[in-house]
Amino acid sequence: MPYTKLEDLEWEPHPMLKGVKIKPLLSKKKDNADVTCYLVLVPKGGDIVEHVHEKSDDIIYVLKGKAKIFIEGDGEFDLVPGVFVRVPKNTKHRIYDIEEDFLAYDVFVPPIL
Repeated sequence: MPYTKLEDLEWEPHPMLKGVKIKPLLSKKKDNADVTCYLVLVPKGGDIVEHVHEKSDDIIYVLKGKAKIFIEGDGEFDLVPGVFVRVPKNTKHRIYDIEEDFLAYDVFVPPIL
C-alpha cells in the first residue's frame, strides 16, 4: 500500500523481545519491499538485550525518550530525540538504561520481515 496513516496500524508484540512493541510500516512479507521499516516502543525501565542482525544493517532514528545504546567496536552512546544510529550487520548491540518510554523509527536493509 503506498499510503498509510499511523493511527490505522496496530501495535504488535515484538516477536522476540518481551515487553517491546512494534508497529510494522513496510516489510518484504507484507509489501514485497526491499527494506523493513517499523516503529519500536520500549517502556521506561525496559531494555533490548544484546543481539546481532546477521544479514541486515539496523538504522535507528530516535523519536522520543531517553536511553543508551552499546555498539560493539564503537562503544556507548546516548539515545535522545533526533539521534540517528547505524548498526552494521553482524555487529553486537543493545539498548538499555531506558529512562523514559522510548520510541524509534527502525529500518533494516536488506529486510528482515
